[in-house]
Amino acid sequence: MNEESASASPWIVETTDATFEQDVFERSREVPVVVDFWADWCQPCRLLAPLLEELARERQGEFILVKADTSQCPQAAGGFQVHAIPTVYAVVDGQAVDFFQGILPRRQLEAWLERPLLQGRLLRATAWEQSQPEDAERLYRQVMHELPNDSAAPIGLARLLLAQGRTEEAGQLLALLERRGFLEPEAEKIKAQLDLRGMAADDLGALRAACEQAPDDLASQLQLAEALAAAGEHQEALDRCLALVERDRHGVGETARQVMVDLFRVLPDDSPLVADYRRKLAMALY
Repeated sequence: MNEESASASPWIVETTDATFEQDVFERSREVPVVVDFWADWCQPCRLLAPLLEELARERQGEFILVKADTSQCPQAAGGFQVHAIPTVYAVVDGQAVDFFQGILPRRQLEAWLERPLLQGRLLRATAWEQSQPEDAERLYRQVMHELPNDSAAPIGLARLLLAQGRTEEAGQLLALLERRGFLEPEAEKIKAQLDLRGMAADDLGALRAACEQAPDDLASQLQLAEALAAAGEHQEALDRCLALVERDRHGVGETARQVMVDLFRVLPDDSPLVADYRRKLAMALY
């Protein structure tokens, strides 16, 4: 192993069992990590190492090369089920996403790296959504172009566009995803946020007053519940929707139920409102 050249690069790290969690899993939440399991007596390891180190230096931080001597990392090697060396893993956002055993020529190594590097761009894009939204959008679109069948980039871009108020563009992305016949939970959450934004009212006070004067106008009551949901008045919106479900289950109550489901998706999973009103809705339906 060329340990002197490796130590001179900030992109190449020697690890042990004591530091493996930090060097690999924690670091991979910021940038892709390539873990090279090797041993000093392994001649193929000595042939592969310079190629990996050269790529790490050339990419200048697009990924971190972590060199794991199996004599120093027996627990990590066991956890990764390393039965032969060299074995090389790509770890992104705390998850092993690919691996190979043996030696690959440089061209194949570069091809193998492409997917984890693209996933690394997704990590950066997500981290930049608030601080560098233009750069985040550029990265999302780049990954969408290079991985057209991957859903993570369009979901992230839709989330970014929604935060910028570009609701029509966000909706178009979700519509494309829906053509597959399903949406991931994060996409469902974004769709729910879009639906709620479309329910906003210009004058919530006037709408509330009109409903107080006509308590049996269920269509107006639904409009108020929707407007409250869009305005962030979540508990009152849930209360009014629940009342409509109880009063007119198969009429406006069905739309009110969907508003409640949208709110369940938008609110944090551990919100007491979600647990309480899921139970109340189940009781009203059954």
